[in-house]
Order: sequence, then structure tokens, then C-alpha cells
Amino acid sequence: MTVAEYFATPETVVPQELIYGVMRMAESPSTTHQEAVAALFLAVHGHLKRTGEGTVWLAPLDVVLDAERALVVQPDLLVTMPGGPAAVLDKIHGAPDLVIEVMSPNPRIGTVAERLGWFATYGVRECWLVHPVPHEIEVWQFAGGGAGVRRVFGPDERIASGVLPAFDQSPVEILGYPPGRV
Repeated sequence: MTVAEYFATPETVVPQELIYGVMRMAESPSTTHQEAVAALFLAVHGHLKRTGEGTVWLAPLDVVLDAERALVVQPDLLVTMPGGPAAVLDKIHGAPDLVIEVMSPNPRIGTVAERLGWFATYGVRECWLVHPVPHEIEVWQFAGGGAGVRRVFGPDERIASGVLPAFDQSPVEILGYPPGRV
């Protein structure tokens, strides 16, 4: 399937992506996943409103990483910055500055390794992998299409972001306290 054929399919809110010409679809995410996505959206949106730095976008929204190779993904959240590599049109064309993926016990579309590889290859500057149950956030920073630098932030640690350097929250502040903890 080409990108044009993919965009000609009926509009849907069902999670789907075009991976090198093959459409992949997934069941809807869990309530835990969606609660985490909502909390992250509010935190990042509030930060960007205060700083005026960029825009956060919520899935489902197609991101065309490679039109020629028919690679279109739908990250849970993404941030585009003024002057960044992404063109914001009816879809996002090119690499967002920041991608945020909330991890589920069973990956919904594809593997984490392949997604990180695409993000690094196609110019995403940073990716957050959010683990709601242990309240941890992995921050992957990429440069030049190569391997990334990974840092893990525990429940009470401030998240250090190269894309959002003034962001000053911890996973617990964003997601709430983990079960059994007050």
C-alpha cells in the first residue's frame, strides 16, 4: 500500500499505522494506558502553554516519517517545535521533535526496538517511553540518525529533557502515586 492509498482509506480512530507498505491495526488501548496518555498530555500541554515553546499533539494523528518507503506512525503523543523538522499540515510530515509512547504489557503495534530505530533514523530528537505501573520514564535522546542515549527516571526523579529543558516534573507528579503508595 502506498501513502496515498493509506490516506484514501476511511478516516478512523482505530489505532493503525503504515509500516513499509503494510497497514497494521490494533485494538483500542486499556484504561490505564489512556489515563497515562491524558495525564502526560495535560502536563506537556501546560508546560508548552507556559513557555510558548511548541505544540503537543494527541493520537490518533498520522506522522509520515518516510513517504517513499510508506512509513506512517501514530505515536501516543508528539511535540513539534517552531523551526523543527516536522511540517504541520493536515498530517505531520517529517520527524517530530519529541515522541511519547505509553508502554502496555503487550505492544499494540510493532516492537519497541523497531519504533526506536525509526525514530532515531528519521530524525526524532527525543523519545519518552512511559511505564505507568512502575511510574518510570525512559528518555531516549537521538542525534544524527544513530543510536540513542538512554536515561531512566524513577517515580520521584525530575525528568531531564533535551527538547523541553525547562520541564520540571517527575513521573509521580504526572501520573499520580503508584498503587500502595501515599
